[in-house]
Amino acid sequence: MSNFDRNAPVWGAGRAQQTSAVEMDQGLRSFMLGVYNNMSIGLAITGLAAIGISMLAIAGVSPTGKVTALTAFGQALYLSPLKWVVMLAPLAFIMFFSFKAESMSAATARTMFFAFAAVMGVSMSSIFVVFTGESITKVFFITAAAFGALSLAGYTTKKSLSGMGSFLIMGLIGLIIASVVNIFLASSGLSFAISAIGVLVFAGLTAWDTQRLKEMYLYSDLDSESAAKLSVNGALSLYLNFINMFQMLLSLFGNRSE
Repeated sequence: MSNFDRNAPVWGAGRAQQTSAVEMDQGLRSFMLGVYNNMSIGLAITGLAAIGISMLAIAGVSPTGKVTALTAFGQALYLSPLKWVVMLAPLAFIMFFSFKAESMSAATARTMFFAFAAVMGVSMSSIFVVFTGESITKVFFITAAAFGALSLAGYTTKKSLSGMGSFLIMGLIGLIIASVVNIFLASSGLSFAISAIGVLVFAGLTAWDTQRLKEMYLYSDLDSESAAKLSVNGALSLYLNFINMFQMLLSLFGNRSE
């Protein structure tokens, strides 16, 4: 799944040259806090939507955590052709977001992001059918810890990560193509390779995106509306990195209930 707006920052007489060091630091902290707050709210919406839909879809669970029966709603959602609509709906949201991003206000962009997070939650609700709840929880916290460390590294490092960008984007495109091919091949070996490489790609993107957002804020001339919109767009990029890393790690280490 592609991230939103991965362009390099515009260098020049920007915010870093127009304010004092203290004001710059305070503004940057406030901006990044806004990015993480928006991302956290998006993740919470996704989690609640996924849990809520799974509760409506699952009719029975064994003592070992294996799903034994689906409700009529669950069968329609996961076993009928409707499943393709559910699977592709997040992609449609991302494409719409990308095309309309420039014309949206910050408030509209935030609303769209939260609506996308809810749709993503519906799409991801099937993980509660495939994996045990315990392993989902465990992998989520592993992902959160890894994401936090990687984002912190991207924020604090003095080394430019810009050189990683092209390599990571090429890796991301390769993952998308391989994932589409594997829909038809259904190869367990290819699926393992996609997940393993995907963890590395999204780990790199997390650090790179964090540094990119920091530099875009510091070295671009942004009014309050533009900064608010960048905060939402940045939250979307980091959110997608987190979600994809979580899904890859779950595929590698999750305990299946089937």
